This record gives sequence, C-alpha cells and structure tokens, in this order.
Amino acid sequence: MVIRTKRGRSRQARPDDIVDRRGYEVKKSTNPFRSLAYIAVGCCLAITLAALFFNLRLFYVCLGVTVACAALLIYLMRRIKKDINSLLTKMGQALTTVQRETMQTFPIPVFVCGEQGEIIWCNELAQSSVLEHEETYGRSIYTILTGADITRRCPEGGYEVDYKGRHFTAYVTHASAENDPLYIVYFFENTELKRYAREYFETRPSIMLLLVDNYEELQQNMKDNERTRVMGQIEYTISKAVTESGGLLLKTERDRFTVIIEERNLRGIISSRFPILEQVRAIETENKMVATLSIGVGRDAADLEESERYARQALDMALGRGGDQAAVRGASGYEFFGGVSSGTEKRTKVKTRIVATALAELISGSDNVLVMGHRAADLDCFGACVGVMRAARLMGKEAYIVIRRDKCLVRQEYDKLLENGFDGMLLEPEDAELLVTRKTLLVICDTHVRNILESTQIFDACRSVVVIDHHRKMVGHIDNAVIFYHEPYASSASEMVTELVQYFGDKLRLGRLEAEALLAGIMLDTKNFVIKTGVRTFEAAAYLRRIGADTVEVRKLFSSTMEAYQRKAMLVAHAKVYRGCAIAVSPDHDAPDIQVTAAQAADELLNISGVQASFLVFGLNGGMSFSARSMGQVNVQIIMEKLGGGGHHTMAGAQLAGIDGDKAYELLIAAIDSYFEENSRK
Repeated sequence: MVIRTKRGRSRQARPDDIVDRRGYEVKKSTNPFRSLAYIAVGCCLAITLAALFFNLRLFYVCLGVTVACAALLIYLMRRIKKDINSLLTKMGQALTTVQRETMQTFPIPVFVCGEQGEIIWCNELAQSSVLEHEETYGRSIYTILTGADITRRCPEGGYEVDYKGRHFTAYVTHASAENDPLYIVYFFENTELKRYAREYFETRPSIMLLLVDNYEELQQNMKDNERTRVMGQIEYTISKAVTESGGLLLKTERDRFTVIIEERNLRGIISSRFPILEQVRAIETENKMVATLSIGVGRDAADLEESERYARQALDMALGRGGDQAAVRGASGYEFFGGVSSGTEKRTKVKTRIVATALAELISGSDNVLVMGHRAADLDCFGACVGVMRAARLMGKEAYIVIRRDKCLVRQEYDKLLENGFDGMLLEPEDAELLVTRKTLLVICDTHVRNILESTQIFDACRSVVVIDHHRKMVGHIDNAVIFYHEPYASSASEMVTELVQYFGDKLRLGRLEAEALLAGIMLDTKNFVIKTGVRTFEAAAYLRRIGADTVEVRKLFSSTMEAYQRKAMLVAHAKVYRGCAIAVSPDHDAPDIQVTAAQAADELLNISGVQASFLVFGLNGGMSFSARSMGQVNVQIIMEKLGGGGHHTMAGAQLAGIDGDKAYELLIAAIDSYFEENSRK
C-alpha cells in the first residue's frame, strides 16, 4: 500500500504505519495536549515574572509553584505520549490485519472499537453518515449502539439502532490482536426500508362488521315516523363515528354495516374501547328501549378475505356473549370490549322450532343417545339432561345421562330419580363410554366448553354432537357440533330444553319427575324468577306446571342441612363490601357441600342494600374457587374471565390452582378494579 506524507511525498507503507481517512500518514508522536501544556506553563511564567515587581517573597513562592507544575506537566505529557503511541501502534497493527485499505473504501460505515467500547478508528463513511462529522476522539461506541454489548456474540439479526433520526442495523465481529482484543462494528442504514415497513403495517386494512343486535325488538310497536327517526339516528351515529375514525362505511343490510379501516385508525378505536357502543346505547325509543350494537373486527389477517372471516367469527362471538359489545379476532386470539348490559330477550321462537326439528331427526337416526353436562352438575345442568334423555326415550331410543354421582351437586335429585324408576339411566362416564358406537348421538347441556365436560373421552369418541347452552360464548368453545343451539338471552338450559320438547310433537309428553327437574333448573338460574327472567321463562314454567310439576316438591330440592345452613350464615356475616360488591372468603378448605353453600351465600348477599354483585371465595381441591352473582348491573362474567373463568351475566365462577385465600382475595380485588375502570360510563 502507498501512503502520502504531510509534505506531499509518497512511499510504501510499513506494517506499523497509521493513516487517516484520506490516506495521509499520522505520526505516532502526535499529542493533542501539547499546545495546552505550553499555554499553561507560559501562564505560570508570566505570573511569576509579574510577582517579581511586587514582592520578592511572592516571586519565590510563584517560582516554586511554576517549577513544580512544569515538572508535573512534563511527567504527564510523557505518560500521555506513551499511551497515545501505544494506542496508535496497536491501531496500526489491527488495521493492517483487517486490511485497512479495504475498510477505508468499504461502502458501508465501519467502526473499530476497543474492549471497553472506545472508538479507535472509523472510515470516512461512518464519520459522515453515522456521526455526521462529530469528533470521535475519546468517544464510546455505546453512545450510538445503546443497550448492546460488543464483547458478546452478535445476534443473528444484528442490533437495531436509532441515531439522530436515522435507522441502522449493526453487526459486530471480533478482530484478533496481539494485545487487547478489538471489535469491528458494521452499520447498515435502513431508514427508508423501515419507513416503508412502518407505513405498510400502519395502513393494513381490517374489516369491521357492525350489527344492530336488537333491531327486530326496536321495530316492534313503533309508529312509522318513530321507526324512521330511531333508525336514522342509529345510522347517523355509526356513520359519524366511522368517518371521524378514517374508515369506509357500507350498509349491507337493514341492520348490518361493513367498515374497512386502516390499522392506525383501528388502534385508536381499540385503545378508546369502542366509544361507538356507548353512543348507540344512548339512543332510546319512545317506549324507553335502547339500541345496542355488536361489533366484530378481523385484525392481523393475511388478506382481506381472511380479515372478513375473522370479523364474522368475532361478530358471532360477540352475539354469543349477549351482544352490546365488540370482539376483536386477531392471529393471537380474541379481545372483548363492552358487554355491560344484560341484553334483550329474543321473543321469536322460529329458531327453537328449527332446532327442535333437526334434533328430532338426529335422535331418530342414531343408535343411542348420551346426554352429558359439565363437571359438578347443578340443578340446571341436570334438569336439562333429564329432559333431553326422557324425550329421546319417548322417541324409542336408548338414552342415558352421563354423570358422576360423587362429584355432582344434585345428589338429592339424583337419588330421588333412582328411587322412581331411573335406575340404569344414570351412568358413570366409564360405563357410558362402553355404549358409544359410530352412530351414537351426544347431547351436551349447559356448557359449550370442552375442558369442563363431565367426560372429554366420550366427547372425543362421539362423531355426532349437539350443544344446548345459555352461557355467554367463551374462547375455546366446541366448534364441531352438528347443532350448536346457543341462546345467551335464555334464563337457563332447562328453559331451552323445555321449549324444544314442546316442538317434538303432541304425543311426546314428559312426566312429573322430568317436569320438576326442569322447573328446578329454571328456578336455580333465575333465583326464583327474579334474575334473567323473560316472557319465555314464564311460558316455559307454565308449561311445566301444566304437565304436572309440583312447586312444593321443587322447593324441597333447595333445602340444605343444618351444618350447611350455619356455614352459609357465617359466610354472610363475615362478608365485606367493596365498590358495591360483597366479598366473603371461606376459612375452611374442602368443606362438605361447599360449592352449593357458597352459591347460596352469594345469592343471600345480593339481598343486602347497596350490593350490586357478590363473590364467594373458597378452597377446593388444593386451589381457590370463586362463585359470583349479580343483580344485573355488574357483569360478573367479565370479572371472572379476568381470573380465567366465565359464566353468565348474572352468574359466573372461576378456579385458580396453587394459591391461598389472601392471594385469591387480592386477585379478585384487582379484577373488580379493572372491570370498573374499563366499563365506567361517562
């Protein structure tokens, strides 16, 4: 390699020569502090000479100080010169090793650094494009490469660097040296690439589907001018909200809208928790009925077709959870917003009639029928199973209920049925599994989630599955059912089965025991016709009463032992009220019938003035369980979902393993706080 001296002459480079970015020789004796040292000594001499004219004693003092300072400066200058020469020699050797001429003309910025991160050398492109001609002497690479460690192995994708408004990807390699190790840092600028990538992700379109989920109810008993006013106000509110958010709105049906919106605008809607829900809910008719909106959003999809499919799935999920809420379906799962209202009862029975006809055909074409509910079956679950089982037997099919007696919460009703001719119809899961054939029909009642079924083995073995449930739809629901009869507006699964039975034919008539089991289920979930009770609930109860249900016998099913009653009274007495929620923690673990007792105590707490919801926390099977109840103002399902559970608007629960009562109480308080913060109304 040929280098140029400061006098303009050229000569062949030696291994220990140092060159600057222009190819000129750098002398090893270079000392940037020499001028400063000369100035300091000169000032001291000037002060000493000035003192000679004022005071001889002061002159000698200043002279001594000047000599001492000069000696110290000479010593320090020698040390600095030695260190700089050593540094330059090492740099020259290192740059020779890595072919300094190639690095100087390298088309990307390059830095050579010491083990502590000090910048030893950089090429001209690094000086201009990265540092923008800032001084490099004494500077550390970590002022640019923040959060990295050049002594460690460089990640496969390098280090992302943002410096002075520009974006780089930095890669570090180790350069061998005789003394201290050196590190070479390469910077690849990708400012434009990242700008285009950011713009791409910010402008990705998503599909949003909106549905006025109580449109039919709003239209009933309204005058033409009132109907026009209400629907016009709803459309204006939706159009205004979408336009302000930068979306494109298309009305596809009388009660359905499709929105195309960019990711940057959708993110703002999600962060504000879909204010359009509140805006539409503020619209009232003359009969004080409010409009509600359900929204499904397809996000993070590969294309518009997939986004539209995600949006439809999200809208179905929002409707399955009771409507009046937004569901966002992305690649990672679902997010839910809203859902603070209790929903509107659907008065049409067209869907029920269609489901009843289809279910009757499936029963007729099967070898046998197995009816199963969730684990720890309650009166609603058991009553619905009894109704379906008896209906299938009246159609001439062998039908059985799959239930574990030692785990259920209906032992009194269970034993009563055994005493009245149901022996052999109530089977343990292990016995029922032996009856499964290729044409076995499995009917699941009072749940739609696989992991809480009485037996997942039977579910996996059956090819034909029917689901009948009223709980709000949860993520991970059964998605391979032949019939998925899901009605979150119904009071109970027993009410749904009662309606289905009425459409099976006039010749099919349930007996008194089945009617009482169904009525007990309705009374349990409605708290004796107080909560979640609609017109269809009373119609179902009237039908059951008409075919022989005895309300006194049903009431006996809710009786408890003296020990359980005293435990319930103790739980109620020790409850605390927090933000309108009564909370009680049971001190006993695995107490007899604690699940039933806790549910009854939670119901009892709702009778306290000022209490909108109640929560019972109790120990069970090595963990903590939650039983939640509400009068309707608070959606306890959302609170329980924050603890990994679920349920219904007014009745829900959750289970957490590996925690104690104090931790469970702390988590419950946090979930309640989160609920009120997210759903506070303006």
